[in-house]
Amino acid sequence: MKTTIDLPDQLLERTKLAAARRRTTVEDLIVEGLNTILGVEAPTATPTEAIARLRQGYHLGGLPLSREQVHDR
Repeated sequence: MKTTIDLPDQLLERTKLAAARRRTTVEDLIVEGLNTILGVEAPTATPTEAIARLRQGYHLGGLPLSREQVHDR
């Protein structure tokens, strides 16, 4: 699946350098890093419980932003 993320310029530069040193792509480096992090995490809920929690939502404080407000930031 394709997705777009915003990275700070300095982090992207470091990522490109690390990928070049490893003779791999930025995409492969990011996938490897995510697999490493997610592989270490112990599951805290069953998939059914996790989906139910996602549907319920998380209260992060404040009011939800519209799509336009998010993109204006």
